[in-house]
Amino acid sequence: MLQGMNLTDILLLLPAILIGFTVHEFSHAALAVRLGDSTPVEQGRYTLNPLSHIDIMGFLLILIAGFGWAKPVQFDPARFAHPRRGRALVAVAGPLSNLFLAVLAAVLIGLTGSGSRAAVSGTTAGAGALSALGLRAALYFIWINLMLFVLNLLPIPPLDGSHIVLSWLPERYARFRSAYVRYGTLVLIVLILGGSLLGRDLLPISRITAILFRNLMRFLGL
Repeated sequence: MLQGMNLTDILLLLPAILIGFTVHEFSHAALAVRLGDSTPVEQGRYTLNPLSHIDIMGFLLILIAGFGWAKPVQFDPARFAHPRRGRALVAVAGPLSNLFLAVLAAVLIGLTGSGSRAAVSGTTAGAGALSALGLRAALYFIWINLMLFVLNLLPIPPLDGSHIVLSWLPERYARFRSAYVRYGTLVLIVLILGGSLLGRDLLPISRITAILFRNLMRFLGL
């Protein structure tokens, strides 16, 4: 991700990652607490303090490789009134919070009446340049949050999408469930590293994110 980016772009990108990760994890924690599990509170995760959620390695990797993670929020579905449904709801809360942030930022850009092309080019001067920087930061914010939305919905452990699958998978498939969880992370790592070595996008994250980004901008007339 850092390839071809100057220092200004990197500095504009950092808040997007920080906010995206923090709100994502807090949303998991908040819904788990809402559904009756106090585990996130006990572990200090029921907060919007980024320091409670950011994993340094995951933060650096999303800058370098375009793939990263925060500290996963732990919760106990057995404390929910409806454990399977609750697990799915808590899992999807994180990605949906990123989608909400992306749409909110896009709407705010639309309300300013400013075009995204000026933000990307950054060719204006003076006060206009400051405005362009703000718009570029907002566009990065939208992109990062859309990417987190797409990434975390992939049905590969340990991503949120896998918890949605597991929440509805019947208990009679216990052997499959065990293998799914055990080898899912390995499959994810192989796909990521394999894509980097081959120079190909083996996961549809960037492609789907680009489609969502373009359509969102088009919908708002940006």
